[in-house]
Amino acid sequence: MISVSNVTMRYGSKLLFEDVSVTFTTGRRYGLTGPNGAGKSTFMKVLTGEIDAQKGTVVRPRKFGVLKQDQYEFDAYRVIDTVIMGNKALWAAMEEREIIYDKPDMTDEDGSRLGELEGIVGDEDGYEAEANAAILLQGLDIPDELHDRKMSELQGGQKVRVLLAQALFGNPQALMLDEPTNYLDLESIHWLQDFLLRYDGTVITISHDRHFLNAVCTNIADIDYETIITYNGGYDDMVLQKTSVRTRIESQNEQREKKIAQLNDFIARFSAGTRSSQVNSRKKEVERLATSELARSNIARPFIRFDMLRPSGKTVMECELVNKSYTQKDGKIEHVIQNFSAAVNRGDKVILMGRNGQGKTTMLKALLANGPGIEETDVSIDSGSVKWGHETSIGYFAQDHKGSIQLGMTASDWLHQFDPAATKEDIRGILGQMLFKGEEGLKKTDALSGGEAARLLFCKIMLQKPNILVLDEPTNHLDLESINALNQAIQKYEGTVFLVTHDQELIEEAGTRIWHFEGGPTNFKITDHKGPFEEYQQQLAMSSK
Repeated sequence: MISVSNVTMRYGSKLLFEDVSVTFTTGRRYGLTGPNGAGKSTFMKVLTGEIDAQKGTVVRPRKFGVLKQDQYEFDAYRVIDTVIMGNKALWAAMEEREIIYDKPDMTDEDGSRLGELEGIVGDEDGYEAEANAAILLQGLDIPDELHDRKMSELQGGQKVRVLLAQALFGNPQALMLDEPTNYLDLESIHWLQDFLLRYDGTVITISHDRHFLNAVCTNIADIDYETIITYNGGYDDMVLQKTSVRTRIESQNEQREKKIAQLNDFIARFSAGTRSSQVNSRKKEVERLATSELARSNIARPFIRFDMLRPSGKTVMECELVNKSYTQKDGKIEHVIQNFSAAVNRGDKVILMGRNGQGKTTMLKALLANGPGIEETDVSIDSGSVKWGHETSIGYFAQDHKGSIQLGMTASDWLHQFDPAATKEDIRGILGQMLFKGEEGLKKTDALSGGEAARLLFCKIMLQKPNILVLDEPTNHLDLESINALNQAIQKYEGTVFLVTHDQELIEEAGTRIWHFEGGPTNFKITDHKGPFEEYQQQLAMSSK
């Protein structure tokens, strides 16, 4: 159990939450939600003890697992050791034991201490530590041959999965997971869901994956109105309950403001007259209402709408016998795309899905090698052909999207260069749709957060009005409100979409065609299913019987 009493946090003049008291019960799984900037990561750091609350207390269990956010912290250690470090008591005992064993001559005190350390190792299941760590790594798609490698040799997505295994290691009494599904493919997300459903401790997770929250959570702890309100059920259950709460609170705010306005009007009219006692009475009433005024919701919803300047021809793209390979560090050639052929028609919404490292991003970059208006330098094919149809125009959202935005400019100026004929009001309006309010459009591109950079790229695409969207992992830095807005915008879009995502809601609701990537590193296979995900799942289920 984790207990929070009267906790308050603010940054400068901005109050995140005040006098929060909440209990996270053993056996329940809590999703910590709220828009970007609401204070989710700050509250998580207070829970883990990484930072102290400015006011209030936190009671936490002796052993808890935390998903580390610094991918480079363990670069000097083996992968398997990094996982075992998740059990701090065990790792400390194992390190001290090795130091004693390395001594040329052991004293009686060393021998006595060794006995104590062996007791700790035994109590913490240390003799099975490597085997247990390997099981976690395998579940998260880190193959055996990487377990003895240094963390510095792994790719970013692989490091995240190792750090997730670290948090899960050692049977912690509570798990605190900040964005655990980021950089995980769909199979790894399903493995994590199953693990958490079997886990009998307390889980607190921040996630922008609606499907994950619905599948895993027994409760939602929502940061809003400068406090934390807990709801029963998953994310969708919370939204329904919160709608009625929000309506009631905002109605109370509205009535209160009307009452204050009426009182202030009376004070202004009669403050210089003979009705001083009534004026003073109303001043006190204004003070009472003002001090008890309820906080406003900090929910902010972007408005995403993809229009087309003109439609494309019926056949949008044809590729024939496309090949793309990479040379590995050891000189081996990895054939990622082999003799792939397909024709995509206007209005198709193609979902590229599969495990990480199986060629989804490579496929997008291969298709873009001959794309109209594409200026990216890392797009190419080895052989075959890619032909784009009549009047096609492409809006591209790269996975490393911050690299797509020129530094040293304001967000407004960067956006304006993609349509010099647009007025300042047009630019300000489209920035406002994506929550760049007022002076925020003058923010330097160097200072944009990941979420802000993603929203600015969507501004660019909306300004360009292309008839094809090529989106590579667009949800990684978006909050739930923005992801829901993107989902609806893709569904309403009349053009053609190529989308790489592990967000199951997007896959199920937005896609009309599936390209499923499997296999590797020498036997990559791409299944082209002309139909939605649900139909593809049924087909797979039938074929496995």
